[in-house]
Amino acid sequence: MPPILAGLLYGCLLCLSVWSLKGQTAPSVSATVDTTSIRIGEQVQWKVTVEVDTAAQVFFPEGQTFSPLETVEAFATDTTRKKDRLTLQKIYALTQFDSGAYKLPAQRIEINGVGYFTDSMMIAVATVPVDTLAQKMYDIKPLINVDKSYPQLWKYVLAALLALGLLAGGYYWFFVRKKPLTAAEEEALLPPYDRALLELKRLENSKYLIQDEYKAYYSELTDIVRAYLEEDAHVPAMESTTDQLIEKLELLKDSGTLKLEPDTIAQFRNILQTADLVKFAKSKPPTSVAEQDRKTVELLVQKTHDALPEPTEEDLLEQAEYQEELARQKQKKRLIIGLSSVVGAVVVAALIFGFRFGFTYLKDSVFGHPTKELLEGEWIRSAYGYPPIILETPQVLVRQETPLSPQSKAQVSDVQVFAYQNPKELFTISAHSVTLAQQAEPEMEQTVEQILQGFEAQGAKNIITKQEEFNTVSGVTGVKVFGSGKFSAPNTDEGVRAAYAILLFGGPGFQQYTVLTWKDDDAYAQEMVDRILDTLEVKTDL
Repeated sequence: MPPILAGLLYGCLLCLSVWSLKGQTAPSVSATVDTTSIRIGEQVQWKVTVEVDTAAQVFFPEGQTFSPLETVEAFATDTTRKKDRLTLQKIYALTQFDSGAYKLPAQRIEINGVGYFTDSMMIAVATVPVDTLAQKMYDIKPLINVDKSYPQLWKYVLAALLALGLLAGGYYWFFVRKKPLTAAEEEALLPPYDRALLELKRLENSKYLIQDEYKAYYSELTDIVRAYLEEDAHVPAMESTTDQLIEKLELLKDSGTLKLEPDTIAQFRNILQTADLVKFAKSKPPTSVAEQDRKTVELLVQKTHDALPEPTEEDLLEQAEYQEELARQKQKKRLIIGLSSVVGAVVVAALIFGFRFGFTYLKDSVFGHPTKELLEGEWIRSAYGYPPIILETPQVLVRQETPLSPQSKAQVSDVQVFAYQNPKELFTISAHSVTLAQQAEPEMEQTVEQILQGFEAQGAKNIITKQEEFNTVSGVTGVKVFGSGKFSAPNTDEGVRAAYAILLFGGPGFQQYTVLTWKDDDAYAQEMVDRILDTLEVKTDL
């Protein structure tokens, strides 16, 4: 490209860029309040108006950025468009519950990554007049204990009821419920004689002979009669050969124990011999002979049943005891199955829960853990002392008596201390508000040194100290001193590794600081500390 043409193009582009910049109008930010004087608890509406181009990105303040005033509500942004300009209006409802003159701080409006600040304003908060003549005055009521609420209790109750329901259902299903018997179970409960006749009837209707399966036919036929003789006549027939079984039947006949005719035993011998030929010599008798052998066996079963002597009372008692023993074994088996199922379900649930949340958390959930219960309990947000320190804590901090020595009164006008402690877990929270006797800046290094000396006086050793800047959510800047050491704990001689954090704020005439300690390896305590620090607020105006 020729140099002249390149220069012309560059000049054109430069002119276009200048024109485009001239076409963009700078953003306009303004803020107003509907009133500069309210009474305690009333609201002031702070309205910010922003005029920008349609392509601009605008971010308004969020959270408690109006401290020392408190944000009650942030209303939706009202947008008006006129040609290529947008007018954005956003209203915030603010309040204060202490009387005095408060400075509403300048707010940062971010437009296309650039911050624009509104003007600060003064808001006067007046007390509500009380007519003491019309309203009778009473003494201050003493402190009373308030029953702790349990917002999560219904979950534990529901889980316990569900677990009991599952256990009751399992007990009914395995131990109480009478399951319908299957055909095989009903047949197994029949007396040997009835069961043998039923099996012979089933053999009669089988397709063994039609399918030319004589070996299976005779095997089942002899098994039926052998099993019957063993159960009902108490003859060891299943493991006996043909000759041995016939010999035992003849001995029982001769002794008068089993009254069978010689022809019946002879017929039974022929059937057993035929079955041996079929099974071992692959003999194939005519179908009519096979059917007749089944009828002969059925007749043998009937005659054997008739020839058996009536059972004595001892026999009946033994049978009853045998049935009871069978019932006990069956009940025991069902009990083992039921308990195994419950234990298996519990183990599987524990493994799933353990892999999902960790086995330490599972153990602490089952057996309990002091700081875990604090973490998952109902938290309280409250303001402590004057100037107030606002904290969200698992327990209400209790006021501590802090008498001032004559030497301290020369420097300190008032000290207010509120604390909660669990010595066993080394978990402590304390909030300190100090009003100085003079309008001077507080000596924070001296305060930190006194706190660390207090740790050492209580048995702490090897204290490590670090320091950094700390900013609250509302933007108040303070100092954070933190570290760890070996702290004295109950029932221990060597001490326990613990962490601490000291948050210090202050200004002319006052100082505020919060102290926390906890076990170094306690994850629940660390999570509580993080939550407390995230919600920490201070009001720095006296």
